[in-house]
Amino acid sequence: MEKMVNKFYKNKKILVTGATGFKGSWLCLWLNEIGAKVYGIGYSPNKNKNLFYKLRLNEKIKYSLIDIRNLKKLKKVIKSFKPEIVFHMAAQPLIIKGYTDPFDTYTINSNGTLNILQILKSDKIIKSIVCITSDKCYKSNNSIKGFVEEDSLGGEDPYSGSKACAEIISNTYYQSFFKNKKKCGLATVRAGNVIGGGDWSENRLIPDCIKSINSNKTIVLRNPYFNRPWQHVLEPLHGYLILAKKLYENPLKFSSGWNFGSEKNTVTDVVTVVKKIIKIWGKGKLKFTKRNKYYEQKNLQLNISKAKKKLSWKPKLSIFDSINFTVEWYKQTLIHKKNPYTVTKNQIKEFLNL
Repeated sequence: MEKMVNKFYKNKKILVTGATGFKGSWLCLWLNEIGAKVYGIGYSPNKNKNLFYKLRLNEKIKYSLIDIRNLKKLKKVIKSFKPEIVFHMAAQPLIIKGYTDPFDTYTINSNGTLNILQILKSDKIIKSIVCITSDKCYKSNNSIKGFVEEDSLGGEDPYSGSKACAEIISNTYYQSFFKNKKKCGLATVRAGNVIGGGDWSENRLIPDCIKSINSNKTIVLRNPYFNRPWQHVLEPLHGYLILAKKLYENPLKFSSGWNFGSEKNTVTDVVTVVKKIIKIWGKGKLKFTKRNKYYEQKNLQLNISKAKKKLSWKPKLSIFDSINFTVEWYKQTLIHKKNPYTVTKNQIKEFLNL
């Protein structure tokens, strides 16, 4: 499978929006390493901490820093690059920021997707489009089997609602402008609670833990017993790469929504994850505080049966393997001062060899 995927992407022209983000940086490096011609679109990141610059992707790929909501500039970049495959990852990715800045959250996540599809619907070169949304696009339910792709979309908060909107936009554009009208696959992918080295986002568990431990501060937990289906960033990216290839080769068969989550038995509460981080690092203290005033679902789980059956994809790492991968990335780069590019590249190779 891995050799087939590598061979497929070699010399393919790939556009990644959200390239300067956490997941986007991992994907750009992966694609660059296997010989793809990568063009990234990003939004001004933090040059001091952002993974994109630590991996020196600004020297390895072509990229533009533009606002995904600027249709005119976006169209100019896409038309000039002429991509065959697009991974649309650009987003406002934080639930709490969705509450503090709902307008930007909706316009980036919904209108950004709309802009991408509006440009690509008349493009003659594009063959495959993967729009990354979120596991939080689903309407809350009490199912014990986990969300399946046909479950209702919804969301109790602005971030979740914006991702549900992106899903609806993608489906209507596919049905109206792609299906049976051009040979181009279009799919949406849902993943969540992704962890991995190089994430420095605010109000995220792993980055907050690493920052606290590294500065000898106590880790503060708001919701210690919330359960989450944690997964390493390479797991969903692996699924996206397989899916984009399938869309390219058979657009009608694979154009739909797809879940890329963890195995059911990997759902783990926050405090267990933090204790594991402290154990791996070798130090750290934690305490509980009052719960966040903002709503967050207590339990999240995606049913991944469809991807396992139809894409032959499945997670490679256990929850504790994922935590080990993640913490080791930070230890190697922060404590042992190793080159983030080398550490990241080696983790991709190790993952593929599992």
